[in-house]
Amino acid sequence: MTSPRRTLVILGASGDLTARLLLPGLAQLLDSRPDLEVDLIGVGSEPMTASAWHKRVTASFTAGGIDVRKQAGVISASRYFDADATSAADLAMILEACPGIPALYFALPPAVTERVCETLATMRLPRGIVLALEKPFGTDLRSAQALNRLLAGFLPERQIHRVDHFLAKSTVLNILGLRFANRVFEQSWNATNIERVEIGYDESLGLESRAGYYDHAGALTDMIQSHLLQVLAVVAMEPPSTLDSDDLRGAMAQALRATRLWENSPQAATRRARYTAGEIDGKRLPAYVKEPGVDPSRGTETLAEIALAVNNWRWAGVPFILRSGKALADDDKAIVITFKPVPHLPTGLTGTTGATQLRIALDPHLMHLDLNVNGEGDPFALDRVTLSATMQDSALGAYGEVLEGILTGDPTLSVRGDVAEECWRIVGPVLAAWRKDAVPLDNYRAGSAGPRSWKQLPTA
Repeated sequence: MTSPRRTLVILGASGDLTARLLLPGLAQLLDSRPDLEVDLIGVGSEPMTASAWHKRVTASFTAGGIDVRKQAGVISASRYFDADATSAADLAMILEACPGIPALYFALPPAVTERVCETLATMRLPRGIVLALEKPFGTDLRSAQALNRLLAGFLPERQIHRVDHFLAKSTVLNILGLRFANRVFEQSWNATNIERVEIGYDESLGLESRAGYYDHAGALTDMIQSHLLQVLAVVAMEPPSTLDSDDLRGAMAQALRATRLWENSPQAATRRARYTAGEIDGKRLPAYVKEPGVDPSRGTETLAEIALAVNNWRWAGVPFILRSGKALADDDKAIVITFKPVPHLPTGLTGTTGATQLRIALDPHLMHLDLNVNGEGDPFALDRVTLSATMQDSALGAYGEVLEGILTGDPTLSVRGDVAEECWRIVGPVLAAWRKDAVPLDNYRAGSAGPRSWKQLPTA
């Protein structure tokens, strides 16, 4: 069945997100799905001529790696409006200009997004309209609940896409196949066999001129509260009956509802730090507090680590460690499953008997499984080998996958309202403790692996 004609309306079209991610993603999608009829409208608060807009779209489509000549019609027909997206009159004018069913993509700051939604709630909207909201979804549990109530007041949940591009990353989606299509893993994917689960996203990049957003968010809100908790949900969830959006997102919500801070103790289960001056790949990095736009008095962390428990039959007693940080020694983005040792090793076997680990790299898309086997020479001496595989990448980038769901009306890869609330509930006690300085703010040198004093979570 052919999808109906859609109009992608990007609110905040003059910003970096649009040029760097949204338009290249749209180009890849249109190139791979010639059956889609999509018109493009950009909306921004700064003037832009039709020629300047078309050049911007062309440059971004080219960055998407496609032959722009194939999409010349879409580019030439696209329009740009210098308009106030919080104005009912301006929004009505924009919606009237849409040839197809509108899909409004909010490439806007959260506060502006909320004001636009308040305006939309007062308007008569086109049938089938879709809203796509970038994270963060609120600033805490209460604000997320209020935003969800506002949205539910004028639009069905299925027409609301809370965008988390992490859910569209091929590696995250590949977890579904790895778990549920391989009996060797699904049978052992539980507390009987698994000792701990670590989900990390260490970056060697520093602040990179993002102080305006990052200094108000920090590592916990920027990465753990949103992206990494979504990954936890995919790793921990029960097998869904189907991959239909209701079944898959329902299974993720169930896993997050069972998730709590380890022993309900921010002191024992969390830690935070921020980087001081250092060097990464020969480049000198200033201390975080010296970065342009940073307010040192906020005490923003650039490295966060928390231990969580998933309180259900499958995962009782298994710590889930979520970690994210900037200006670290290496880019280390991976899910690491550590299996328990065998209950008994026959006398006479000697050598390496370290824990078996399954490592799923989030970037690049690789999988490594460590095993103990009989070593070379002495048949009774154990040795460690690693089985490696390259996991398949999608033909589309993450934002291409996201836009496909938005433009075909499939919310599978979007965050459901209750899931967004659960994520804030989980980190709420941590944020409260950190605001009271109940957990010390440590330091680490840029280019290091983190504070030397840190031991493995959860601590005693």
